[in-house]
Amino acid sequence: MGCRPRLKIGWLSESWLFRRFTVVAEDYNMAKEMEELQKHWHSMVQCLHSNSNVVAFMNSRVGQYLDDHPFLALSLLMFIAVSAIPVAFFLIFVVTTAVMACIGVIVMEGVVIAMGGIALLCVLCGLGALSLGVSGVLSVCYVVLSTLVNYWYASRGQIRKQEVNGSLPQKSPPVLDLPDSNGKNE
Repeated sequence: MGCRPRLKIGWLSESWLFRRFTVVAEDYNMAKEMEELQKHWHSMVQCLHSNSNVVAFMNSRVGQYLDDHPFLALSLLMFIAVSAIPVAFFLIFVVTTAVMACIGVIVMEGVVIAMGGIALLCVLCGLGALSLGVSGVLSVCYVVLSTLVNYWYASRGQIRKQEVNGSLPQKSPPVLDLPDSNGKNE
């Protein structure tokens, strides 16, 4: 492979020409890309300006004011763009907090209901045991009293039968000092 001789014209060298040609070609490509970008931008702006909501906003008093004061419009646009991220983080925080609060309330409500249910179960078990105890005591009292009453009536009836039959010695009735109703005195 042969080496081609370097072209040197005065202070211009081949490498400088190549670099300059590359820069010009890059400028040409950049210009072409900028022109393409400008076409896309122009079509996007036309689409935006033809939107009915934008037309309605631009015909409003606020839209006309912002159209007359471009610095204020740009400042407002920059404020909205810059504040979007903090506002988004705040809204995420609010939603997360609300969800956690709801979950916490549900969990807390479940815990309170469970504790109340356990307490109610304990109270009902205690009342059941108390009812059984009172019923047992009352049943025993009923059985004892009914047995005593039956025994008393049965023994009294048996004593009367024996008195009627004469099998028991008669007790003399107690003597009472009562005045005679006939008026006789001893």
